[in-house]
Amino acid sequence: MSDHEQQQPAPRRGKVLEALARAERKVFTRPAPKSAKAQVKFLLTRTKDSAKDLAARLGVSRRTVERYRAGHLTKPQKKLQATLVEETESEWQPQVRAKAREQAATSSGMMVEVTAYFGFACKGSSDDGRERTITTPISPTYAKQILHLQEAGATEEELHPIVTEAITESYFTEWGTRAAGLRADFTHVQSIDFRF
Repeated sequence: MSDHEQQQPAPRRGKVLEALARAERKVFTRPAPKSAKAQVKFLLTRTKDSAKDLAARLGVSRRTVERYRAGHLTKPQKKLQATLVEETESEWQPQVRAKAREQAATSSGMMVEVTAYFGFACKGSSDDGRERTITTPISPTYAKQILHLQEAGATEEELHPIVTEAITESYFTEWGTRAAGLRADFTHVQSIDFRF
């Protein structure tokens, strides 16, 4: 088996983490590199031109990194392509991303659109759980918590409760003006998107 064929699978992120990554990509002011060669060259600048470090990060051999840098390999397998895109976009325009995150955490908050099964826990509630599509703002306080957890490497399971709480406060209790004590939970997430 060649180095190219021994590539490691790309790490799989949950829907909330993917949605946060997509939201960050939408604030880019310039497109990220698209070709494998350009992505490898960019990532090498982030690893101080260490092919060994980049190879470890991508889950491939050093020789594979060198081949992409030289342009001898141009079409990565799907798993490596996904990893290249994810790694490139995670490093692309850090100041632009930081500014959008800071604004969301301090003043503007975020918008969330989610399609999921929502159920409720509240005394006297007659609402049965059902699938809903909800678009609602998330306050800067919750946005700050969500972004802090993401930055700290939180798992999907750790982010889910805070996102649920943010949606409950904004959409179901309307910032505490109705349905006191209501606690919503969502499962079976079909789709979720955030906007800064």
